[in-house]
Amino acid sequence: MRRRILLWGFRPADDDLHGLGSLELRALRAVWRLGQARVREVREALEHTVAYTTVMTVMDRLYKKGMLDRQRAGRAYVYSAAASPEEIQSSVAMGLLQRALGGGTETATPVLSSLVDAVGDRDRELLDELDRLVREKRRALKRREG
Repeated sequence: MRRRILLWGFRPADDDLHGLGSLELRALRAVWRLGQARVREVREALEHTVAYTTVMTVMDRLYKKGMLDRQRAGRAYVYSAAASPEEIQSSVAMGLLQRALGGGTETATPVLSSLVDAVGDRDRELLDELDRLVREKRRALKRREG
């Protein structure tokens, strides 16, 4: 069995979704729940634990990071999520994998091996799904080449 190594300062994706701070993540989750929301509504969803101006700043930062869309409605903005939680997690995973696999075959092999081990240890059906996805991707690449 492989030994797990704890990396100092490393936080799982749930705690640091796409580089977001904890308040940004709470605000984003509130917008996901509400669908569309003004700053006041997000503040209410955060149970008034944060000042209105702080929530306004956080929402603006999320907009500038591309996590939220906004439309002017009178003097205020109405915010909505730019992507679903699944789309953002997929983007985060893709970014991590691209960095991990970026060094070529020599650095990619341990990453891929660890992925297969992690999937296999968790659930054999997931391993079958991984195999199916690899075969599907190979077929798609062949169609694109030919």
